[in-house]
Amino acid sequence: MAHLAIMPVLVPLVVAALQLLVGAQRRRTLALLSLLSCLALVVVATLLMVSVSGPSGEGSTAVYRIGNWPASFAIVLVADRLSVLMLLLTAVLALAVLPYALGRWQYMGVYFQPQFQFLLLGLNGAFLTGDLFNLFVFFEVLLAASYGLALHGSGPRRVSASLHYIVINLTASMLFLIGVSLIFGVTGTLNMAVLARLIPTLGDGSSALLHAGAALLGMAFLIKTAMWPLGFWLPRTYTAATPPVAAMFAIMTKLGIYVLLRLSLLLFGAEAGTTSAHFGSDWLLWGGIATLVVGTVGMLGARELSKLAGYNVLISSGTLLGAIALQQPLVTAGALAYLVISTLGIAAFFLLAGLIVPNEEPEGIEQLEPYDPTGDALFTAEDERRVEIPAPVVILSACFLACALLLAGLPPLSGFVAKFALLAPMLGGGVGAITLFALVIAAGLATIISMCRAGLVRGADRARCRALALSHGNGAADPRPGALHPRRIAGTAGARAMKRWLPHPLMAGFLLLVWLLLGQSLAPGRILSGVVLAVLLAWLFDRLQPPPLRMRHVGLLAMLLVRVTGDIIRSNFAVARIITMRRKQFTSGFVAIPLAITNPYALAMLGGIITATPGTIWVSHDSARRLLIIHVLDLIDETAWIAKIKQRYERPLLEIFQ
Repeated sequence: MAHLAIMPVLVPLVVAALQLLVGAQRRRTLALLSLLSCLALVVVATLLMVSVSGPSGEGSTAVYRIGNWPASFAIVLVADRLSVLMLLLTAVLALAVLPYALGRWQYMGVYFQPQFQFLLLGLNGAFLTGDLFNLFVFFEVLLAASYGLALHGSGPRRVSASLHYIVINLTASMLFLIGVSLIFGVTGTLNMAVLARLIPTLGDGSSALLHAGAALLGMAFLIKTAMWPLGFWLPRTYTAATPPVAAMFAIMTKLGIYVLLRLSLLLFGAEAGTTSAHFGSDWLLWGGIATLVVGTVGMLGARELSKLAGYNVLISSGTLLGAIALQQPLVTAGALAYLVISTLGIAAFFLLAGLIVPNEEPEGIEQLEPYDPTGDALFTAEDERRVEIPAPVVILSACFLACALLLAGLPPLSGFVAKFALLAPMLGGGVGAITLFALVIAAGLATIISMCRAGLVRGADRARCRALALSHGNGAADPRPGALHPRRIAGTAGARAMKRWLPHPLMAGFLLLVWLLLGQSLAPGRILSGVVLAVLLAWLFDRLQPPPLRMRHVGLLAMLLVRVTGDIIRSNFAVARIITMRRKQFTSGFVAIPLAITNPYALAMLGGIITATPGTIWVSHDSARRLLIIHVLDLIDETAWIAKIKQRYERPLLEIFQ
């Protein structure tokens, strides 16, 4: 047990060396060695967790000095509950990813298995090291392995994203080295425990240089955590990587979170003195909030499943950065639970995306076919036989639902518990904590929306019922590839009926849950009233939803906005002239304008233009007669006003929306 702390570094190092000696041709031997290595790492991490937890639950720290040199000079490995938690998370994730990679992904290039082991070596060493220089060494080891893994499989898209990733991380390494040099020049040591004792005793001049070095060091890891605006590389790189590599990169991003948490608490905590206490915490908080916003917006716009997972990484990083910046024990405890759950959930989603979209080419932007009421006649004579769904599709669908609930933080999965533990202590915080709280809730809602949309698009069959009905009205199966079998038409009609009577099942379920929680009762009457209320509200929400917005000419919209701005400015001067000069000869009146516009968005924009322009007010609109009534302050020529509204505003709105 005395040498247990070195094993997470030693095991992958020895296995990687053996795999290089065995050669790339003996794939079964390489796979067996990797599997044994991952199993050994899980066992070692579990034993370390038991060792450092202690019988009383207070925790202890195991220090391992390689060569038994003094701590100021030795390569020191420190195992406490935080570092061992990250070791165990890495080992479990590697053990889960490895069988997936053995399926076919390892055959897309050479030396996948040794690079996988070197990545584990770098991660484990970075989690265990007790000094900044060896943190840099292990950081470079895992980066070197990640370069090869990011390029694994080749292809133009992957090579382009990987080269971008390499340049960004080489810049981070340079900042890391400069920051470490400044800290060593000020303190004379890079041992974290010694630094924690020296920092409170530094003068103002030395503290300034120390802060400069710490800022550069922090920037290197903020690039790794993809904090905005340093994280623009992450979604592209993770999307282009093979699924098992992207899944392992999910824990590599959390390395930056781990280092920032470790240094902020150990070196710049409340005991660091008035000059250094909580150094950079405000930057971390608002940077995390900005990252959370960027990740949420990007996820709402993502269409590829792997890119959706990449933006989930950004949301996770932003949430954790903001949480550790608050430096509240309860928030930090919740953040650690969220770190574990989000890492496993995102990794699982990357792997799931590789199964749902197995092709190497990027996914196309697919859209659901718009509903056409005239097609209802095709389903008058439906085949009512039961639809048989293959077992793999059912399993993938269940896994997709589990990932959606886990990443959004909804019950009954553990993601809800982790988010609740993270968010509950924030309610008593300041403006930053409340802002972070609100954005985490909004990000969960955006995750549900994005995942539901992705599930609908993926679940839609690419064949068209209309082609089958028109070409094979007798119910025979269409021999063409991709055509829809008649047996599946009943499933389409059933889905349509379900959509008609329960248009928003997720919303209805959530409303029912809230109703039961508010009443704190599971009585049959309470459940029945909740079901009725949830269904009615979901149905009402569906009826109140506006039609989809479609714009044909976005450039023309920009020109129209410029024109409207000019008209508003001129009208301001004209109305001001009428008021200040007190003209007695001006006539107000109503003008009836026949419209060709029927699109509600175009009508809303026209109403906004007329009302925002001084001197005119939208009075009423008769949709049946298509007649608009406006009031004009200075009405001289009614015909001229009709021509102006129709030529300057209605015509471009027709081109934009209709």
